[in-house]
Amino acid sequence: MGIFISVPKTIECVVAAVLFSVALSATYVKLLGILQISGYRNKKLFCWLGKKNNQAFAREILLFMLCALSYSVIALCFSFAKSWAAVAALSAYILFFVLYVIADKKIALRSPVSFTPRLKRLYAVSFFMTAVISYIFVTLLNFADELLSNEIFTLLRYLPLSLLPLLSAPVIALSNLVCAIYEVPHNKSFVRAAKKKLAESGLKVIGVTGSYAKTSVKRILTDMLSKKYRVLATPRSHNTPMGLALTVNSNDLENYDILIAEMGARRLGDIAELCEFCPPDYSVITGICPQHLESFGSVENIVSAKGEILSATKECAVIAPDCYGLFADYPCRKIKGDGAFEIDSTCDGTAFTLDLGGEKRVIKTRLLGEHSASNIALAARLAYILGVSADDIVSAAEELEFVEHRLQLIRSNGVNIIDDGYNSNVRGAAAALKVLRSFGGAKICVTPGLVELGILEESENYALGKELVGLDAVILVGDTLITPVRKGYTENGGDIAVLYTAPTLSAAEEILKQTIKTGDAVLFLNDLPDIY
Repeated sequence: MGIFISVPKTIECVVAAVLFSVALSATYVKLLGILQISGYRNKKLFCWLGKKNNQAFAREILLFMLCALSYSVIALCFSFAKSWAAVAALSAYILFFVLYVIADKKIALRSPVSFTPRLKRLYAVSFFMTAVISYIFVTLLNFADELLSNEIFTLLRYLPLSLLPLLSAPVIALSNLVCAIYEVPHNKSFVRAAKKKLAESGLKVIGVTGSYAKTSVKRILTDMLSKKYRVLATPRSHNTPMGLALTVNSNDLENYDILIAEMGARRLGDIAELCEFCPPDYSVITGICPQHLESFGSVENIVSAKGEILSATKECAVIAPDCYGLFADYPCRKIKGDGAFEIDSTCDGTAFTLDLGGEKRVIKTRLLGEHSASNIALAARLAYILGVSADDIVSAAEELEFVEHRLQLIRSNGVNIIDDGYNSNVRGAAAALKVLRSFGGAKICVTPGLVELGILEESENYALGKELVGLDAVILVGDTLITPVRKGYTENGGDIAVLYTAPTLSAAEEILKQTIKTGDAVLFLNDLPDIY
């Protein structure tokens, strides 16, 4: 019972708990980054942890075993210090937590952790919870030591702390629930303010959605409409309620005529929620494929989710021709977004004939891939409806710059780098590989596989591996999805001698340095699949 009245013991408990908590909390950064990428959804975090071939939990088990073993060895070696041996052995935890952090950095996140105010609050709560749990553990272990008066237990009394790294994800998830008490109403208030501001502005709103090419079409449409209007578009891939609200609240809407809002979805109701906040006058559906099938469950659900934008569209919607028929039952005025003919795509760009209201114009753009012509035609159709002249549309199309990480061509030291790193999908991967094969020199592909395909994930990645056969080198990155890609490659005649695997993108780049030469082309197909 003396533990509760002994000042030295109380100080020991506090110091031990704080030191342990600081060291353990340092290992949380990657998990916090995964949660951030997951939209702060605990379910997505645990789905990532339970993903086949994900080694995150295995690394935590290894950390537990190393900590337990080294703690025991150090405590026994310092047994001459009696009770203080247990305190000295805490250095084992600090050592291996530091090594864990260093090793984890080598398995980098696709998007570095952004220490936003929300993440900082979550980190603070996580540390506090870890400190409380650690203090309870340390106090109970010291109390048990008082009761048992066993020499071995005294030496090893802090050994059970080695189990706490296995609780990292539950602690972070619980902290996230606690933070939600503040974050949810705060975010709702932020979105409400943006909704009110947008409604009072009188801006025309264009919603852009689809399984792929949303950002590309948004960028093309922005450039075309800017020939006549003052256009505000959501930046990068800000396609959630908070992303849209941030765009609205951060800008003076009096300076604009049109808002182009990219609208993303991972489940039914997401688009409807965005449209309720940001009701579109016009809309664009860029295409449908099994992207996000993991969260939607079926292609039919994907169609229904994307169709929510049509139910909210006031004027008309322009829909990609390959999925136009899927939305026949929606009452909105629909226009097929075709118009690209005689497409000629090479490594130098894409040329095609554009039909605008019966007027045919030849366009040459530096954008790569036949699908670029289709994206331009889709945007051009809506720009034409909104009164932009054919001359201005053609001019904008020919002035288009590469969209970052979307078949972006970078020429460096005589090497052609094709950066298609943003969340590639089944159709986009096929288009990117076709572009790669249009280049001269050796052709190399660096990929971690394709994500968010649900039950199709293994079969589609196997098919991707098959499509990689014939390239001069293939570098598979990571450990999550590459197994079916490798199987598809090797079982369909792929050359094992030019197949490489790398744990990280930086490791893949080191392999590239040894194999690539002037005149070669390398395709970065999809980026590291952080949460898949």
